[in-house]
Amino acid sequence: MNKLVIIFSCFLLLSCGDTKKLDIRSFRTGTFETSLEGSDATSTATRNKFLQIETYNSQKDTFEIKWKSNFEYILTKVNPKNRLDSTRFFVRITGVKGNSYTFRANYEGSNFKQKGTVLKIAD
Repeated sequence: MNKLVIIFSCFLLLSCGDTKKLDIRSFRTGTFETSLEGSDATSTATRNKFLQIETYNSQKDTFEIKWKSNFEYILTKVNPKNRLDSTRFFVRITGVKGNSYTFRANYEGSNFKQKGTVLKIAD
């Protein structure tokens, strides 16, 4: 019985030794690839503490990013060209797995929700 306890203890130590603790704040900065549910299109974005520069179909847009919590942020286009561009975009992180997260998002005042996945590809 004593040997069984020792073997079980060793198994526990070995299985827990390589576990990395997820820091949700690691998604605040870096380079990301975004894909929307139901679409093959992807965009690439680079974030720093205050801005997100997103490239989609060779077109770049710059957004101010404000984090409301570790799981919610707001994007506002820096140089809007029309009414939709000047509308804030609310993003809520709904799940995290490894170096990616799923999200649900909508424009302020809109009931239409977008869902997708963001993969962190570089720090």
